[in-house]
Amino acid sequence: MRRFLFLLAACLCSLAAVAHAYHASLMEVRYNAPKQELEVALKVFTDDFEKALSVGQPRPVSFEQTPKSLLTPLITELLRNSLAFGSKPGEVLPTQLIGFEKERDAHWLYLAVKLPRPTTMLVLRHKLLTNNFSDQMNIVNLDAGGKKQSALFRDGNAEQKLTW
Repeated sequence: MRRFLFLLAACLCSLAAVAHAYHASLMEVRYNAPKQELEVALKVFTDDFEKALSVGQPRPVSFEQTPKSLLTPLITELLRNSLAFGSKPGEVLPTQLIGFEKERDAHWLYLAVKLPRPTTMLVLRHKLLTNNFSDQMNIVNLDAGGKKQSALFRDGNAEQKLTW
């Protein structure tokens, strides 16, 4: 029995070590044509995102312990440096952080991007966490114009044009 418990504990420890062995984010983008707005939900692993937010800070940043009044500007700045939405090449539209919420070992960040005109194209630069993790993958699912499509952003492939 003691041997069985030891093996079980060893297996659980090894599973915990590989549970987060990859670095990825998932972004859901919905084009709301009547509002001329992009509605964005971005899911990031909490530990990876906290590591990126902590760069250059005097103390480690934590969703649990850092006051929201300090956390929100750090998140906004990191997103501003990592994401750029445009309805034409070279355009960078303002992105508004609406809020965020915890989901197990990840956080959902909610954003809105107001578009200056109706469009059938999105130019997206997405290099979130690629400076922190060489294997970072940023997956984007776009729902626009009755069409659904996906794109993968990695280091060296940080900008793509999506059309509908």
